[in-house]
Amino acid sequence: MHRPTPHPLAVAILAGMLQLPAQAALYAVDPGPYQPETGGFAAWYQDSHGRTLDLCLSKAVSSRVAGAPGAPSYMCTLLPAPGVFDDTQPLVFPTNFPDETFWFTADAAIVDAARGIDLSFGTAIEAAFSAEEPAEGDQVSFARVRIRVDVPVAGTYVVTHPYGVDVFDVPAAGRRAINMTRDIGIAAPGTFTGALRGDVGPFLRSVNGPYTEINPVTAASERYIGDPNLEEAVTGSPFNTNFVRIEGPNGIDLRTELFSISGKLSTVERPTPLIPLRSTYSRRTDNGDLRAQQDVFVMAPPPPATVTLTSQSPALALTEANGTGSWYAQSALDPSLPNSLVVNANNTAAIASSTPTNANLPLTDLVTISRAEYSLASGQLTLVASTSDETSPPSLSASTGNGALIGTLAGNGAVKTLNTGLSPIPPASVTVTSAHGGSDSEDVVLVP
Repeated sequence: MHRPTPHPLAVAILAGMLQLPAQAALYAVDPGPYQPETGGFAAWYQDSHGRTLDLCLSKAVSSRVAGAPGAPSYMCTLLPAPGVFDDTQPLVFPTNFPDETFWFTADAAIVDAARGIDLSFGTAIEAAFSAEEPAEGDQVSFARVRIRVDVPVAGTYVVTHPYGVDVFDVPAAGRRAINMTRDIGIAAPGTFTGALRGDVGPFLRSVNGPYTEINPVTAASERYIGDPNLEEAVTGSPFNTNFVRIEGPNGIDLRTELFSISGKLSTVERPTPLIPLRSTYSRRTDNGDLRAQQDVFVMAPPPPATVTLTSQSPALALTEANGTGSWYAQSALDPSLPNSLVVNANNTAAIASSTPTNANLPLTDLVTISRAEYSLASGQLTLVASTSDETSPPSLSASTGNGALIGTLAGNGAVKTLNTGLSPIPPASVTVTSAHGGSDSEDVVLVP
């Protein structure tokens, strides 16, 4: 049974996930039209680190690991199926085409017979058919995370992996006592955007790659982010958890940093991903001196990519946090309002075919609600909120969570208040919006 029980690392990673927009893991998908050569599926997915992977259908084989008779060491995860797909014959959709194909796979295992642990971890961006066998008009895709574990005793187990933390309360020991598959993104056939909202991404990749192999059908040179025939250390986790770890009763604490990775790098030219998170300013006077700052947060590929605030002179380089693609900069300039910042992201040092991206970020004040309280006895709503613009405080207005106007907060300074009667029921949440563009939302606290 899977249950999101709080755990210190789980809470930390979940907090990080909640700060990211939905597309922070995967950034974009091929919009079509979709061709028979790719089975009617999207040709590619791009992650937020800028890497674009094709649907992996090549029969190129590993030059590092020899295959066996009837089992070539393919660089793509190609799964023969009797009567459906014969890998010794040319791929033809739909008469000789895999019922499962992949843009990306990553697999790891932990086996410790002495401790009674046998864990398999798998994650993928997968292409499949809603009725299982290849057919036109039946194509679906999804982001998968799968964890299966044989455990020796009942209890609580914590599995940390590159894309998060899962906590399991296991009522009894046994084979596959933990058996969790989370598929996100399955939509109407022919719609492939759902996987963008999944847990998977950015793509893990071998620290030893990319690898180059020759396609035996086209004689083209192809590049791969890993070799699924090897177990290797990887990079790319959005949380810097480039490992799988299981913790459990009686001091169980095992981990692996080795993965088998598949993914074929695309030759399609794509812009550098750039995801604005926040662009705010604040200003105040300190002993008669003006103190101003502008804070910019974005997601973009990690170094060697560069991210630069180009709308000021001289331009200001943003700093990346820890290889996860979180960038930040602070400028001491006092802004003239209204204002829009321009940020440039350039990932050509890592991916030569990528193109730089410029984004206009509206500069707003930072609004903070410090009190949102409703008295059930009096029917009075009390709001206290502030703006980060202390020298020229803008007006602040309040609305309910569904957008109904409540009123304007009063006060001459940066901190403003509103006391008003609301009936017959309290609002579940409120939003305070500034005339300078900032806003904050909070749940309303109910008091007697």
